[in-house]
Amino acid sequence: MSATPATPLLDTVDTPDDLRKLQPSQLRQLADELRAEMISAVGQTGGHLGSGLGVVELTVAIHYVFNTPDDRLVWDVGHQAYPHKILTGRRSRIRTLRQGGGLSGFTKRSESEYDPFGTAHSSTSISAALGFAVANKLANKPGKGIAVIGDGAMSAGMAYEAMNNAEAAGNRLIVILNDNDMSIAPPVGGLSAYLARLVSSGPFLGLRDTLRKLSRRLPEPLHKAARKTDEFARGLAMGGTLFEELGFYYVGPIDGHNLDQLIPVLENVRDAAEGPCLIHVVTQKGKGYAPAENAADKYHGVQKFNVITGEQAKSASGPPSYTSVFAGALVAEAERDTTICAITAAMPSGTGLDKFAAAYPDRSFDVGIAEQHAVTFAAGLAAQGMRPFCAIYSTFLQRAYDQVVHDVAIQNLPVRFAIDRAGLVGADGATHAGSFDVTYLATLPNMVVMAAADEAELVHMTHTAALYDAGPIAFRYPRGNGVGVELPAVPQQLPIGKGRVVREGSKVALLSLGTRLAEALKAADQLEARGLSTTVADLRFAKPLDSELIRRLMGTHEVIVTIEEGAIGGLGAHVLTLASDEGLTDAGLKIRTMRLPDLFQDQDSPEKQYDEAGLNAAQIVDTVLKALRHNSAGVSEARA
Repeated sequence: MSATPATPLLDTVDTPDDLRKLQPSQLRQLADELRAEMISAVGQTGGHLGSGLGVVELTVAIHYVFNTPDDRLVWDVGHQAYPHKILTGRRSRIRTLRQGGGLSGFTKRSESEYDPFGTAHSSTSISAALGFAVANKLANKPGKGIAVIGDGAMSAGMAYEAMNNAEAAGNRLIVILNDNDMSIAPPVGGLSAYLARLVSSGPFLGLRDTLRKLSRRLPEPLHKAARKTDEFARGLAMGGTLFEELGFYYVGPIDGHNLDQLIPVLENVRDAAEGPCLIHVVTQKGKGYAPAENAADKYHGVQKFNVITGEQAKSASGPPSYTSVFAGALVAEAERDTTICAITAAMPSGTGLDKFAAAYPDRSFDVGIAEQHAVTFAAGLAAQGMRPFCAIYSTFLQRAYDQVVHDVAIQNLPVRFAIDRAGLVGADGATHAGSFDVTYLATLPNMVVMAAADEAELVHMTHTAALYDAGPIAFRYPRGNGVGVELPAVPQQLPIGKGRVVREGSKVALLSLGTRLAEALKAADQLEARGLSTTVADLRFAKPLDSELIRRLMGTHEVIVTIEEGAIGGLGAHVLTLASDEGLTDAGLKIRTMRLPDLFQDQDSPEKQYDEAGLNAAQIVDTVLKALRHNSAGVSEARA
C-alpha cells in the first residue's frame, strides 16, 4: 500500500501568520515550493520573473521574522513582489497577474493590507519606509519600516536623500540592500556571514553601546578618534563605510539564499536597540530556474513560456516596433552628424539605444536610474554644441520635470526628447502609462512637442529633431508595433508647427494627434456612410499649433473634434484656447475634445484600455453624432 503524499507546505500557508507557525527547518522546503509556484504562474501570464526568483528566500525570511503587516514592508519598484503576493493571501489569483481585473504586476495599496505602499518607479522605498517608521515613532508604536531595494535602484539620488534623513527614524527603519549585480562588496563566504551575525547580535551591540558611552567622556579629539576607529574597522572587514557615513549601522554582506544566515541576522536586527540599519544581502537574479540563470537578462521580463524548456511564446510577426524604428532612424542621423549623441536612464534596450551604443559607443551614455541627471547632462552637452537625444519613457520623464523646465526650457537649449511608451501601455497599468507628457511639456515656453501618427512619421520627426537647433524639441510615440506603413527611404524635415490633411471633407473635421489617426480614419468612413462629409487632419504638433490650418477648418466645418492619447490639458485644451482667444466659436461652431479620462486606468490589453477610455472609432462617431444632436438610434447604428 503506497504512502499518502505529504501536503505541500505552501498549501498550508495563506498569510504570514501561517508562515510563522512553521519550524525553521521547514522553511527551505517552503522556499522551494514557492519558487516552483512562481515559475508556474508566470509561465502562464508572462511578467517579471528573474527579480522574484532572486528574492524567494529573502521574502520567506522577512515575513517569518517580522510582524507584517504591522511592520510595513516596501518593495522597491515591485518587480520582485510576486513571491510576496503568493505568501500574502493572493495565491489563488496569482495567475491573473497583469491582466484586466487581475493582480497588478507591482505592489498596490488597494490590493492588500500587506502592500502598505504602491511602487513601480524606482528608488522610492527608503523614503516611504522612513515615513512609516517615523510615524510609528511619533505615535509610540513598535512597528518597523522595512525597505527592500535593489543595487540598481541605489544609483538614484532619491535613495541617498532618504538615507541622509534616516536618523530621525531610530531603530524603526531597516533597509535591505538586495545586491544581485553590482558586486559592490567582496564575495560572500563563511567568514563574512559569521561577522554579519556577530556584529548584529545583542551582546556585540550592547558592548558597542557601552564603549560609545565611555568614549563620550573622553576629550573630544579622543572621542572622535574612537568613533572613527570603530567605523573603519568594521568597514575594512565588511564594507559599508558609505552607509555608516549616512548614519546607518551596516551588516553584511550575507548570502540571500541561505536561510540559516538570513533568519538569525534579521532577528538580531529586529531586536536591536541601534538606530537605522542596512543589511547587505547578496542574491542571484533568476535563482533556481536554469533558463533564467543562463539568460543574459536573467528572464527579467518574459512572455508566457514553457516551464519545462523555458522557451518563451513568440510574438506575432508584424510591423516593427516604434522603439526599433526610432533606434534605426537615430543611428542613421548619427552617421550623418557626428555631434549627435544619445542618453538613456538605465533603459538601453527598452528605448532602443542599445543599437545606438553598438554603433557609436563613444556617443552613447547610460546614466543609470537618474532621469534628473540625464536631462541636465543633456542640457550641458547641448550648451557645448552637441546635439543630444534624451530617450526616456514618458512616465519616467515625469521624474525630471524641474530639470526640463529650469535647465532646458528656460535656457532654450536644444535638447531632443524622444518620449517612448507615450499613451496607454497595457499590462504595466497606471504606473507606466504615458498619459501626461503633452500636458506637462506643451505648457512650457520654447518647447516644441510632436506626436507620431505612424512609424513613417516617427522617422520624419527624428530627422526633424536632429536638425532643430532653435530650442528644446520633443516627440512622442507608443509602446508596441507600428501600423505597417512603409518606412521612407529619405526622411523629411517637417515644417515646425505645421500639420497635414489626410482626408478632405466639408461638415465634420477630426483633428488627431498621435496614433489615434488610424481610428479617426475608420470613424470618417462610418460618418461618410451616414452622409457626413468628414475631414481628417494629422496635426503632428501639439506646440506650436498649426493655427492657420485650425482656423480654416473651424471656418468651414460644423463640428470639430480633437483626438489625442493624453490627459486633459493637452491638445484639446490648446485648441479650445486658440478658439476662445480668436472668437472662432461665435458662429455656433461645435467643438468637442476626446482625450484620456480623468482617472488612472488599471492594466489590461491596450485595445481594451483605449475602448474604456473612449478613444476608438465607434466613440469618435458617437461624439460627432451627439454634437449634431442625432438620436440614440443613430448612435447605435454607428457602433454597429
